[in-house]
Amino acid sequence: MKIEFAPRSLPLQRRLQTASVVQWVFSFLCLAQCCTALFIALFFTRFWLISALYAAWWLIDREKPCKGGRRIHIVRNSVVWRYMRDYFPITLVKTAELDPGQNYLMGFHPHGVLAAGAFLNLCTEASGFSRLFPGITPHLMMLSLWFRFPFFRDYLMSGGLVPSDKESGSYVLKKPEGGNLLAIIVGGAQEALDARPGSCTLLLKNRKGFVRLAIQHGTPLVPAFSFGENDLFDQVRNPKGSWLRLLQQRLQQIMGISLPLFHARGIFQYSFGLVPYRRPICTVVGKPIPVQQKNKPSAEEIDRVHQKYLDELTKLFEEHKANYNIPADRHLEFI
Repeated sequence: MKIEFAPRSLPLQRRLQTASVVQWVFSFLCLAQCCTALFIALFFTRFWLISALYAAWWLIDREKPCKGGRRIHIVRNSVVWRYMRDYFPITLVKTAELDPGQNYLMGFHPHGVLAAGAFLNLCTEASGFSRLFPGITPHLMMLSLWFRFPFFRDYLMSGGLVPSDKESGSYVLKKPEGGNLLAIIVGGAQEALDARPGSCTLLLKNRKGFVRLAIQHGTPLVPAFSFGENDLFDQVRNPKGSWLRLLQQRLQQIMGISLPLFHARGIFQYSFGLVPYRRPICTVVGKPIPVQQKNKPSAEEIDRVHQKYLDELTKLFEEHKANYNIPADRHLEFI
């Protein structure tokens, strides 16, 4: 295989951008395991008290992730995220105002392999979320599994991540003062198995739990589509019915997370590696869809609001796809 090496005269700015993305990929691939290993290892050193005190704090603080988390603005405003933004680059586009007196539930699409757009736009200030939506505090849902790792849970909460369960979502949406936005990557980990360049397939046809949650709290739904999210990595072919896809689905059922076999470029060469390609991502936030509150919505009511959401998401995609080099004959496919 021919290896193509990056020029040695790569500017410092680009090196810092690449380094920021490498640390982000590392954080979501193995930082949780490293934190756990450190937590256990410290018990066998003279620094055992650090882990002992953290264990006590962890017990006291165990409910915090489900109570809106604990964001740290220094972390959200770190210069590292601005370098990461410029690496792709990533931009956030507003198409309608959000009233800070209300709470909102955002459906984010697509998941992609590592949800780069969702993380950077909602868990950091690199793309200017607070400037575009003043008075709105974003919360992004993530698999509850990740909040069970010591130290790593605090890192996740610092950016505004909360566990993906009904209790966490309800806590954010029921705040009477408003000004909160709960973002759900509706396709979830399963959708990541279909994340490949050019794909417009969304796992959304039968995903209605987020609609039920919105109706129960009377919370407007906000569709958001991240153009370019699926273009960051290539993925080993895993068509439905193949042995690889069946294995991935089985592992997902056991572990709760999907394991897409992805690859892109390397750190010092552009032919192969786990560093994402430098391809632009643009997250377009649509207008709110009003929802009437009802504690026990019927299946018909949920279906009606769900269809309205699909229509608005499709409209958002069709209105903006030409700006991001999506062919006119390509449309969203819901499965």
